[in-house]
Amino acid sequence: MRGTNTETGGTGEHGSIRRWRRPAWRWAAGPVLVGVLLFPAVALARPHITGVPSGGAPASLQVAGADPILIGAGDIAECFGNDNDEATAKLLDAAVAGAAGPVAVFTAGDNAYPRGTEKDFVNCYAPTWGRHEARTYPSAGNHEYKVRGAAPYFKYFGAEAGDPKKGYYSYTLGTWHIIVLNSNCREAGGCEAGSAQERWLRADLAANTGAACTLAYWHHPRFSNGNYSDNSTYQPFWQALYDYGAEVVLAGHDHNYQRYAPLTPAGARDDIRGIRQFVVGTGGKGLYALRPPTALTQAQSDTSFGVLRLTLRAGGYDWQFLPASTGGFTDSGFATCHP
Repeated sequence: MRGTNTETGGTGEHGSIRRWRRPAWRWAAGPVLVGVLLFPAVALARPHITGVPSGGAPASLQVAGADPILIGAGDIAECFGNDNDEATAKLLDAAVAGAAGPVAVFTAGDNAYPRGTEKDFVNCYAPTWGRHEARTYPSAGNHEYKVRGAAPYFKYFGAEAGDPKKGYYSYTLGTWHIIVLNSNCREAGGCEAGSAQERWLRADLAANTGAACTLAYWHHPRFSNGNYSDNSTYQPFWQALYDYGAEVVLAGHDHNYQRYAPLTPAGARDDIRGIRQFVVGTGGKGLYALRPPTALTQAQSDTSFGVLRLTLRAGGYDWQFLPASTGGFTDSGFATCHP
């Protein structure tokens, strides 16, 4: 199915495919030279904070001046079969080079294929998206947990991935509160109402009601129209976010792009209090086909790798899906935060 967009009518094509093996890279931090651009591993300084209730990750990235950008995708790096992860990494390079203010990178899980091993991170993720590790706030996918406890994932990202026993945390980006959840429920101690993670989520939301807007991301989507279907397992997350007036949810897992109308936890359209979900499983791993769009789907594409760029303003946000190939599917728009 070609990409469909009820607002912009974008379409797109697959990127080129090459089979190759990347050379091994070291874990050590240092400058990475790509083309003519130099990206130091410490390009975005993180504040040192102790005793953070969000799980150990840095709690704030305060911004002065230009609105911050949050950019990323899920289902990213693979050494064999394609170079689409390098193509999407170049979109991150360009975003950083052209930004007037700070840029933070999100990952929506399944960062390093096929099994999230140390070699997968060193050989596949580090040479591409790893160029921006210092500005990355990751989330864990199911492939990370193919190794017990997702140990290589937590080793690679360190404190920025949260407590290894939990994998969820939060931080502040400009005037926005950002929450990263762990949708690998068994490994995280549950996702149901009353679980430790859901109770932490509600406490974190209650402690940050002064934020102008709220966004959350995790790997498995609550709603999907592709290889996977709607998943009520994550309705308790959505309910808590809905109760506290959150604006946006980002997810991966389905290897395609989907943008939904604002929805209630049960999946009904709600243009007043609803949360808009973006599925962005387009970071590099092979794409999955989509079913025909539903009445709740506002844009979708299964033809373009790319990243979602969000400009986080004090009272709203702009979104833009950036394709990795020239002439690929695009989607853009803007919305205000809930009053």
